[in-house]
Amino acid sequence: MFRARTVLGSIVSTVAVVLLAAPAAVGAHTDRVIVLPGASSTEGIARGAGTTFYATDLFAGDVFRGDLATGAVERFIDNPPGRVAVGLKADVAHGLLFVAGGPTGQANVYDLATGASVATYQLAAPDTSFINDVAVTRSGAWFTNSNAAELYFVPASHAATGPVRTLALSGPAADTTGQFNNNGIAATADGRSLLVAHSGQGAVNVVDPTTGASRTIAGVGTPNVDGILLEGRTLWAVQNFSNQISTFRLSGDLSSGSLTKVITSDAFQVPTTVARFGDRLAVVNAKFDTGLPPTASEYEVVVVDR
Repeated sequence: MFRARTVLGSIVSTVAVVLLAAPAAVGAHTDRVIVLPGASSTEGIARGAGTTFYATDLFAGDVFRGDLATGAVERFIDNPPGRVAVGLKADVAHGLLFVAGGPTGQANVYDLATGASVATYQLAAPDTSFINDVAVTRSGAWFTNSNAAELYFVPASHAATGPVRTLALSGPAADTTGQFNNNGIAATADGRSLLVAHSGQGAVNVVDPTTGASRTIAGVGTPNVDGILLEGRTLWAVQNFSNQISTFRLSGDLSSGSLTKVITSDAFQVPTTVARFGDRLAVVNAKFDTGLPPTASEYEVVVVDR
């Protein structure tokens, strides 16, 4: 969100619970579908430089690279069996690609230009953890664990990473009573606050990256919440089995928010994460509704107006 039986069983049981540029007038485009050729599954999508996007092959642990303008897609990172690729983010400034490793408990870091492996971090114990999503700040990347009340920070500089730091959570974000808890994550532009989607609560919590203290954003109700995206005071929340993206306007102090738009598409089939390209949003269809593991014949990126 694998060692054959153990890892596959972990992801199946976990997911089952939850489970261009120049601006134009919003609503001026038709929805667009870009197929990920040869994908066995998918879960994460992230924007790179310009119109470049990256998308994960969840069960294979691979990463696709595509161009939203041309629709061209290739398998960019082809990993050996055993890796998992859930959420991901591109750190264009430092030339790094951060990928969450799900039930392996790992975070994998790649060179954004070549796809070569830069580092692998064992953030938490395999099989009992689920490293789900990642947010990039100016100084590094934050990872969520859906099975534990903690976040992980990997510092980054140009094409290099530093030692990991574990942040213990308190307050509502520390709730692990559900079988699937902290999920998507985003950071404010200054990195002083983290927003973490909590699937079990159907809510989004603000986390202090220094202390781990958290509070719930009032008015941001998000059943089936998965990946989130924050830009300024606008929050997009992907609601997977609801087949929609909800847009919220947040208050300046992040204490509350109000729903401004709900985006749907006939092409949505359990979308999980989202990236923005100008006035367009791109999501991936995880298709968890076809079974666990999913059994669809193809997986795709869906592009809609924001």
